[in-house]
Amino acid sequence: MKTIALVYYSGSGATHQMAEAIAQGAKTHPGIQVMRYRIAGEDIEHGRFSDPDLFASLQQADAIVFGSPTYMGGPAAQFKAFADASSDSWSGQGWRNKLAAGFTVGGSLGGEQDSTLNYLFVLAMQHGMLWVGMDMPNGYEDKSINPLGRQLGASGHTPTGQLSDADLKTAAHLGQRVAALLQTQPVVISTPAPTLT
Repeated sequence: MKTIALVYYSGSGATHQMAEAIAQGAKTHPGIQVMRYRIAGEDIEHGRFSDPDLFASLQQADAIVFGSPTYMGGPAAQFKAFADASSDSWSGQGWRNKLAAGFTVGGSLGGEQDSTLNYLFVLAMQHGMLWVGMDMPNGYEDKSINPLGRQLGASGHTPTGQLSDADLKTAAHLGQRVAALLQTQPVVISTPAPTLT
């Protein structure tokens, strides 16, 4: 059994809808279990995120998918607090060689959502993870999926507060892709980082 962990913040609920679509897509593959963790304001005390049980669970996951709405051109502060708190995992490279992916939601077509996806990508690279993109060049022609044409991660557009069917389909595709890669490629996790001499 392979485990995909979804760690995300959702303010209005749209990012949560994307997380659920990713989970449903992942579960179309047998032998995949999905762990969901929705960051809440109560998880942050005096500006610091703290949940040792979550980090222990993430250490055992085979893949981690990060999600945040795009606020003011980047990830939400609540997600950033989680990312900052992951420094203990970073120092020991505890997430090294795990698969990683990302998703975001914004209120406008552009809205600097690429900045949020880039932030999630850099976070994964800091941890020595292996990033999974969208693999969807057909998204430029087939507007029923990935209508925004982003390849770095799944992105949704919520001008009315609701995600479109195409955005949810895009999120489900990302979940399916991560799950398929977990099943077909050997992934080495919890391997110590090489020592430089």
